[in-house]
Amino acid sequence: MQHRADKEWELSIGPDTVRLFILKAKALSAGVSDDFADGNEHEIEFDGDGHDLHQHDGLAEEESEDLTERELRELIGDLNVDEAAELIALAWVGRGDYDASEWSEALGAARQRPRRQTAKYLLGMPQLADWLEQGLEAVAE
Repeated sequence: MQHRADKEWELSIGPDTVRLFILKAKALSAGVSDDFADGNEHEIEFDGDGHDLHQHDGLAEEESEDLTERELRELIGDLNVDEAAELIALAWVGRGDYDASEWSEALGAARQRPRRQTAKYLLGMPQLADWLEQGLEAVAE
């Protein structure tokens, strides 16, 4: 029985490129503030002094987050059709939608997705970094 690790890397997208996406996705998710974990992010509390001006302390963090997201969107946009489909399929395998043995089916389904929406789709995944990491591990085995 031949293990996948014994084979040459068969994907168009290189493992180092996938790892770069994982790092960027982790940086992006780390920039999301945990202050709003209680679900009250849209509520405003007034302490009775209506003339007190609130300063936004997180502006620098938001700018950094926007740069990371923009950079990640550009990196995804620079992928060719095969690489983009493979990145989506890796996320699906990592998420558990497909098993590594179902790689061909996952890749076929990923190729059916509209190419221009790849960045929006991937960045909409709440655990993108984890799923890419798990997918990469599963496919590389």
